Amino acid sequence: MRISFEIFPSKDGAVAAPLGESLDSLAPLGPAFVSVTYGAGGSTQDRTIASLRHLVEQTNIPAAGHLTCVGRPRQQVDEVARQYQAVGVTRIVALRGDPATGPGTPYIAHPDGYGTGAAMVAGIKRVCNLPISVSAYPEKHPESPSYDADLDALAAKVDAGADEALTQFFFDNTHYLRYLERVRARGIGVPIVAGIMPIHDFGQISNFAGRCGTSIPERLARRFDGLEHDESTRRLVAANVAAEQVLGLVDAGVTDFHFYTLNRPDLAYALCRLLDIHPGVPTGAVSP
Repeated sequence: MRISFEIFPSKDGAVAAPLGESLDSLAPLGPAFVSVTYGAGGSTQDRTIASLRHLVEQTNIPAAGHLTCVGRPRQQVDEVARQYQAVGVTRIVALRGDPATGPGTPYIAHPDGYGTGAAMVAGIKRVCNLPISVSAYPEKHPESPSYDADLDALAAKVDAGADEALTQFFFDNTHYLRYLERVRARGIGVPIVAGIMPIHDFGQISNFAGRCGTSIPERLARRFDGLEHDESTRRLVAANVAAEQVLGLVDAGVTDFHFYTLNRPDLAYALCRLLDIHPGVPTGAVSP
């Protein structure tokens, strides 16, 4: 099994305690990389770079930097990609980013910016030689008019040089498995890494899912019903639900997973232990 984690940058420009705790607990699990998010319009740029520098200089974890192009000219996006390579980042997670006016509103590119995720990938490839991960949507991107259009967008990113795709989180494995079938039928051969979001707060995750078009099965909602004020039980249920989901995918032949931690290292660590991922034991290589 190949695993990776997503974390947020620290809030103060240095590596604050929560981020340090995340890294301390996740590093021994041998992730393929840890990615650090990047705020819309570059709002966390300095903090993201500081966190990536800490990853590179103070840990043995391969560091991946998120990069978005919304609201920014090409030259600024290219310069951040160069900075990432200069500090030792080993991968870029290239995401177009949500419209500046919020999810569900039309995306309007900066007049001098990249108009699509594919154009951004091609631009990054021109200025640095790092592997690039892009986004994929098992339940279709909210802005895509059809599944075919969504696959066309993914194919364009791969043709532009993307090396793998990390999916939006999902809670019904059939969505991912059907999506994978469509991707392969479309002739797209890069790894499609399953994005997994442990549910630390059902209300918060439900709101997030609604904004990005992710469905939540009723059976899953029942598991968390009445636990709003019972954090200890909620954490146990969250870890077990996520582990069940991953094991179901493993049974279907899936080997690559990207865990959205929301800077909750305790929950991510518990999930990994339930999956029999132990500190110091290699988690394997990327699938073909």
